[in-house]
Amino acid sequence: MDVLQAKGLTLLRVILGFSLLSTTLHYTHNAIRYADYPQLPGISPLVGGIVVAFAWVLLTAFGGLGYRAYRRGWYPQALAFLLVYSLAGLITLGHFLTGVPRIPAFWFATIFTDAAAGLALWVFLTWAWAALNRVTVRDQLSTQH
Repeated sequence: MDVLQAKGLTLLRVILGFSLLSTTLHYTHNAIRYADYPQLPGISPLVGGIVVAFAWVLLTAFGGLGYRAYRRGWYPQALAFLLVYSLAGLITLGHFLTGVPRIPAFWFATIFTDAAAGLALWVFLTWAWAALNRVTVRDQLSTQH
């Protein structure tokens, strides 16, 4: 196990676990109770619910692929997949572009827990990217003439 994997795997598991819990709750509620959320013109609640469910499955698949790639040490692929997965949390703030959802407080809070999970994943990805691209003093000295 390399240093990046050893340092980041536990944190990644925590972030992904939190995100999976939050997005599962929110997207399920959103798919089932689509009509309770601000509507997009021309999209029926049935179609909207199906799109929401499909989006969750698709984005969560990217999260799984990212986790698997990270565990195998395939960091560029992992970071790309996880960046796509982070959208599962961040796009829930889009509800506010068309109005304020009139939903119970618990479900309303999941909009923000999704966003927090997406943001936490971005912070993790920034750290991992910086760690992957770190140039040591030894590396710098070896390239100087």
